[in-house]
Amino acid sequence: MEQNEKKESLEKAPLLEVKHLRKWFSAKSSPFSTKKYYIKAVDDVNFTLNYGETLGVVGESGCGKSTMGRSVLRLLEPTDGEVYFEGRDFRKLKDSELRKARSQMQIIFQDPYASLNPRMTVGEVIAEPLDIQLKLSREEKRDRVLKAMETVGLNPRYYNRYPHEFSGGQRQRIGIARAIILQPKLVVCDEPVSALDVSIQSQVINLLKDLQKEMGMAYIFISHDLSVIKHISDRVAVMYLGHVVELAGKDDLYNQPLHPYTRALMSAIPVPDRKYKKEKIILEGDLPSPANPPSGCIFHTRCYMAQDICSKEVPEFKDYGNGHCCACHFCGGEANKDH
Repeated sequence: MEQNEKKESLEKAPLLEVKHLRKWFSAKSSPFSTKKYYIKAVDDVNFTLNYGETLGVVGESGCGKSTMGRSVLRLLEPTDGEVYFEGRDFRKLKDSELRKARSQMQIIFQDPYASLNPRMTVGEVIAEPLDIQLKLSREEKRDRVLKAMETVGLNPRYYNRYPHEFSGGQRQRIGIARAIILQPKLVVCDEPVSALDVSIQSQVINLLKDLQKEMGMAYIFISHDLSVIKHISDRVAVMYLGHVVELAGKDDLYNQPLHPYTRALMSAIPVPDRKYKKEKIILEGDLPSPANPPSGCIFHTRCYMAQDICSKEVPEFKDYGNGHCCACHFCGGEANKDH
């Protein structure tokens, strides 16, 4: 009975829990200066991720999406905050424990050209996680690599070829095979289709969805393309200047966005029907510097709804029902009105 209860509690608990995650980079105004300032790339990010779930992360370039994903995996060491993976504090793991835990947390990089070692064959690239994590014979390793290649749609005859012999879409499939060969529970997909042609994008996205059904993996899917995010995500987090400003289920977010920044992003999605005219919300001004973010609400300098309170008080990140969270002083009222 006790074992069953423990198993049920583990299944109900989130796979990943991120609390107050921060990643600040120190910098100097000049090589000769002694004064440091901090670029707040990720600042106080909180979210959970369930087993087999896809959390889409969307926002403008420079909002901290990729830095957040890499900080979760400790590819970049977080400045502050807590990351719990299956109930264990991932930030407190020592070298040997960290190496073992990393077998369950993998990443697919954005650039399929730069993420593969040009001096290694496809078989060697995909087998690299096996070399680090497991002690297998040459035959066992080759069998697992060939199986991974077949799973992602690569011809096993390509085993001894080099990355320069492949197209962008094929290279990304190699990167996916490398990420899934250890059968991880979490994969961070860092804009995995942004460098690919539109026709290839759909193939890679469908492949990721099929792999998720087959292997039960959870994804943190980072993208600036709202259409891609809508297609693959269960929940969506909207980031602006290092903060998550809105977090909701996919349908709730796309049908009724609460934050003015989310509404502006939604208005920019192209509509294929020329007869349907959608009013676009144009954000004025430039994205503020993460080295000197605005006081109060970080979005108030570009917000079409900003009032005096916005520059003075930081809005609370509140749940407005059904897990739909928003950080805006007017999420419950004026934010719901049409503009």
